[in-house]
Amino acid sequence: MSKFKLQGSFAEKGKMYLIAILVFLMLLLVGLLLLPLEVYLNTGTNEYWARWRGLVRVRVEGDPENILRIRLQAFFRNFYFYPLKARPTHKPADTEKKKQKRKSSRKRPGFRKIIRILRTFRVRELTLYLDTGNFPLNAKLYPAFALLNGRLGNFNCNFEGRNQLVVHLENRPLRLLKSFINN
Repeated sequence: MSKFKLQGSFAEKGKMYLIAILVFLMLLLVGLLLLPLEVYLNTGTNEYWARWRGLVRVRVEGDPENILRIRLQAFFRNFYFYPLKARPTHKPADTEKKKQKRKSSRKRPGFRKIIRILRTFRVRELTLYLDTGNFPLNAKLYPAFALLNGRLGNFNCNFEGRNQLVVHLENRPLRLLKSFINN
């Protein structure tokens, strides 16, 4: 007899590996559904970004040459996109042929579905500094902002010419998925 004996057959080991891989994939899927999605807009500092925390971040930045640059940070690398960059125009060879519009086979989302999706977002920060440039209108907005202040966010009506909006939203893919599934 040899010292080493095989414990179980290859089929049993294969089942064990398959179960381990399936459990790992399920845990990964649950983890991705629970990771928060964030959207941040700040008009005062011109900071606009969205991120799936821990995985990817998309940032909109100014660019001296192309006006706008989108920076994608994923997998420890930076990727840059220029959506307003001039592209070469291609003229079609046959100008006589007209393209007929195809009717979309997909159904557009309804107004209620859009509202349901928007309601899944949680507002982490909402700040508004507003100056209309009209003193009587600013004076009328002042008590309304005082009522809203603290409950819905930080609202401030000023007479200094400062206008700024800061919005920080958070959502989870699980809540988005539930809003799609539920009627």
